[in-house]
Amino acid sequence: MNAASKGKILVVDDDRLVLATVTHGLARAGYEVIDADNGDDAILLAREHRPDLALLDIRMEGKSGFDVAAYLRASLGTPFMFLSAFADDATVAQVKALGAVAYLVKPLDIAQIVPTVEAALSSVRARRAQVPASPRPGTTPTLPAAGIDPLADPVPVAVGILMHRYSLPRGEALARLHRLAEADGRSLHAQATALLDAVELLSRPAAG
Repeated sequence: MNAASKGKILVVDDDRLVLATVTHGLARAGYEVIDADNGDDAILLAREHRPDLALLDIRMEGKSGFDVAAYLRASLGTPFMFLSAFADDATVAQVKALGAVAYLVKPLDIAQIVPTVEAALSSVRARRAQVPASPRPGTTPTLPAAGIDPLADPVPVAVGILMHRYSLPRGEALARLHRLAEADGRSLHAQATALLDAVELLSRPAAG
């Protein structure tokens, strides 16, 4: 990873347009990006490059995003999030069971993806920094237990959005969120929730 990179991201999607759009957007945001259009190549690239985070399409020819996620979790300890057009109960249940750090439903806007990636990486790095010791030799690194939602706290996600939108470092973005909360007479948590609600509203596809 070069010194200027904010992290190494593996992007996997069999839709070449989606793959190119997400890859370009993350690269412009300062990430080093490795891309693959199928699950087999994704696993090989993950083993070679050891990304900090993987963004996985779910339904692909050959190995699915779920197959890739299971390998990343069991063999590499790589955190992952899903990008999918499907949001049925069975899919969401499997996403939670695998321990994904986030789940975004297509169609996607890169302005939605980048803050989510930033928040996910920040959360993962914070958890790793709290681990008291490295795993014993021969043990497999693991992700958070299924059912824990690392994005349940809206504050880091809101900070990520402000970092991306205003090109701010993390500390200044948090200070800006504090100022907004004080100006609106809200708690930091309530202000962050309001910001996320507004962003999600704007990212919804227009009614036909």
